[in-house]
Amino acid sequence: MENQKPLILISNDDGIIAKGISELIKFLRPLGEIVVMAPDAPRSGSACALTVTEPIHYRLLRKDVGLTVYKCSGTPTDCVKLAFHTVLDRKPDLVVGGINHGDNSSVNVHYSGTMGVVIEGCLKGVPSIGFSLCNHEPNADFEPAGPYVREIARRVLEKGLPPLTCLNVNFPDTKELKGIKICEQARGRWTNEWEDFAHRGGSRYYWLTGEFEDTDAANEKNDHWALANGYAAITPTTVDATAYGLIDELKTWF
Repeated sequence: MENQKPLILISNDDGIIAKGISELIKFLRPLGEIVVMAPDAPRSGSACALTVTEPIHYRLLRKDVGLTVYKCSGTPTDCVKLAFHTVLDRKPDLVVGGINHGDNSSVNVHYSGTMGVVIEGCLKGVPSIGFSLCNHEPNADFEPAGPYVREIARRVLEKGLPPLTCLNVNFPDTKELKGIKICEQARGRWTNEWEDFAHRGGSRYYWLTGEFEDTDAANEKNDHWALANGYAAITPTTVDATAYGLIDELKTWF
């Protein structure tokens, strides 16, 4: 048991057939034993959603030395919960989400199913990392990110992370990265979020779209600036949502 390789649980929100998860598996295989449980279809934007109105199921797709792959009918968070409950023979040393097609910097962290994977792993007391690339194309080029993915994961396996803290890692879509920036989350908001269309009979329907408004664009400490300037952005992210700075003030109210 002392010579046991690290156990790494991988999932995503783009679905089991996405290129990003295949590339992530390739990058991380040298670091340990890999178990994958990922959604059977895209679940982008699902955040930490759970399936509560119907049962879910999973199926084994592949079993090799050091790699076992399952697909699951649930959300990314369901996948992590179900993997812990059913297929893992021990607590994993690392939970990893991604590599997402599209960035999850700034406020996107709150909507991301990739980060739903990471937050669930973090809540279960396992060091967890989410990886995303600023490219939505199905055949995006993940190779420039590969050495960074492996090194970041290796460091986290070696050093661990504080309780209730995970890493949100985003990569610019570039052939050559300038390096790594440790960042804060950019401030911003989505605007013009719906595109509406007329339908027969006078009814209308709506597609989610939107434009991101960066309200702190000049701040060189944030993840948006790092990505815009060719750096990989690592944003340490806490899942403790308590606003500690407001506690004493609220005590004076009540």
